[in-house]
Amino acid sequence: MELSPHARALGYALEARALTGSTNDDAAAALRAGASGPLWIVAARQEAGRGRLGRAWASPEGNLHASLALVAPCPMREAPQLGYLAGLALLDAVRAVAPQRAAGRFALKWPNDLLLDGGKLAGILLDGVARPDGRAGLVMGFGVNVAGAPTHAPYPVARLADVAPGVGRERLFLALSDALAERLAAFAAADPGARLARIREAWLAQAAGREGGARVRVADGFLRGRVAGLDGQGRLLLETEAGIETIEAGDMTIISRDDGE
Repeated sequence: MELSPHARALGYALEARALTGSTNDDAAAALRAGASGPLWIVAARQEAGRGRLGRAWASPEGNLHASLALVAPCPMREAPQLGYLAGLALLDAVRAVAPQRAAGRFALKWPNDLLLDGGKLAGILLDGVARPDGRAGLVMGFGVNVAGAPTHAPYPVARLADVAPGVGRERLFLALSDALAERLAAFAAADPGARLARIREAWLAQAAGREGGARVRVADGFLRGRVAGLDGQGRLLLETEAGIETIEAGDMTIISRDDGE
């Protein structure tokens, strides 16, 4: 497992492990212990991988399990929206390693998934960390189905091997470390007053659910509509028959133009 030359030149470090509980937990522990970051933790296998809302994440060998520890990458009020930047970087990476003809088969799904042909290819998990020096830490975690995908998932799944059978987790990580270093460098150099809006605009251009639409499970039921954008706080804007709904949290299902109810 190797970092890209660009990431190394920017001061990124890497710790590769054969087995761990959770790379996100390891990255958070490193930040609490005083790591200055940016530090990647990558494991061949996880025993306690987790996704959003504490859900278990299957972590077999052959897939990519990687987390990046960052120190104060932005004001903490902006940190949740860096999940969209992470999604864009992962999209950059898979498109860099997959055949060009497959580029249009990938899409981003709110709030933190990468899709391949409508199936979940990857998930992204952000964790905030309190550091002893008072500076905030942020962990970006990536779980990508490279060689295998869960067999009993309650939603469609995909694996990178379906479109790029010769690409292993090492090559994907090399591309991801490069893409994320580039995206974070551009974020740091951008006008603070405009950078989040640019991330949201770039994310929307790659988002699933803009055409056929989406169904979102919220606390009191379901909403159906078209993905219309993200507001200034990163919340989903869903265009429904009743108007624009602003959604802070929920589970989304993509509806193709050919799907019925």
